[in-house]
Parts: sequence; C-alpha cells; structure tokens
Amino acid sequence: MTRLLDYVNPSDPSFVAAVLTITFNPLFWNVVARWEQKTRRLSKAFGSPYLACYVLGGAILLLNLVRSHCFTQAMLNQPKMESLDNTAAYCVGLVLLGVGVVLVLSSFFALGFTGTFLGDYFGILKEARVTTFPFSVLDNPMYWGSTANYLGWAIMHASPSGLLLTVVVGLVYVVAVLYEEPFTAEIYRQKATKSHKRN
Repeated sequence: MTRLLDYVNPSDPSFVAAVLTITFNPLFWNVVARWEQKTRRLSKAFGSPYLACYVLGGAILLLNLVRSHCFTQAMLNQPKMESLDNTAAYCVGLVLLGVGVVLVLSSFFALGFTGTFLGDYFGILKEARVTTFPFSVLDNPMYWGSTANYLGWAIMHASPSGLLLTVVVGLVYVVAVLYEEPFTAEIYRQKATKSHKRN
C-alpha cells in the first residue's frame, strides 16, 4: 500500500474531485430517497411516483457520468505504475471490466429502471425481492459490478491513483449497503405480511 501511495498526489485537484464525487453520489441518492419515502414530496411535485423516480434515476445517471469522468481524469493526471503497465495486467483489467459490465447490466435487466433507481422508496415495489441472476450468486451485484468496473479500468491504465480510488468506491458502497439493506428487507417483509393477512 505504501508503494501505491508513492504514486499518488492526494492534493491534485482531479484526485480531490474524484474522491468528492465518489463519496457524494450515494450520499445524495440515499438522502433524497429517504426524504421522499418519508414525505412523498417528489411524487407530489411531479404528480406521480413513477415520474419522480425517473427524474431521480436520471440525476443519478448524470452524477455517475460525472463520477466516472472525475475518476478517469484523476488517473490520467497521475503517474502510472511500471509493474502494472503490461499486457497481462491489461488483460486482467479487461476481464474485471467485462465481469463488472455483466453484473451491472444483468442487475439492471432483473430490476428494471424503477427497481434500479430506488423505486421502493417511492412505493414502487416488485411482487417480491429479485432472486434471479445475478442476485442468485451475489448480494448487491450492481454495486460490486460497478466496483469491478473501476478496478478493471484502473488496472488497464496501470494507475495507482485509480486503485486507491477503487478502494474508496468499495468502501462507500459498503456503507450504502449497510444503510439501504435493512430498509429494503423491511419493506418487503411488510409487503409479505400484508399480502399474507389479505389471504
């Protein structure tokens, strides 16, 4: 780890921007989603929980593009690590990127737009929690697929700053899961209880 830090200038503006966007994104969407769940203000403002969810989803996508841009700029503005700058490492990065893309896309197709972008906070629930692939092999595959994408991208660029930023991405997602998972489990438990009482 010390060797990695020798290649990283944490005061570089592009690195600081990357850290800020990485940490801000999940904080933003979790705060907005919880606020919506408690107040229904977005649903009322847009006249529909679906439209409000689509707007939040669009904002999240835009912020994710900004985050990826900042991540890439931070890598390009800092030195490469010679030991990672080879064909074998590049291929490993490419495989990780491929795995990440499969996890992210298959999660999206399994959940749909509203399931991916916090529809449960808007009261938009599926019949039951999704348990098909990739959820059958991994909890929170969207987050871990995204982390694999960043790791693969960092390795392909032989970037110590990218590796360090990927650690930040992973840690932020761990915190997001700790925050989101109990809520999701509870709302589907409540839905199952209501459905059982009706039957």
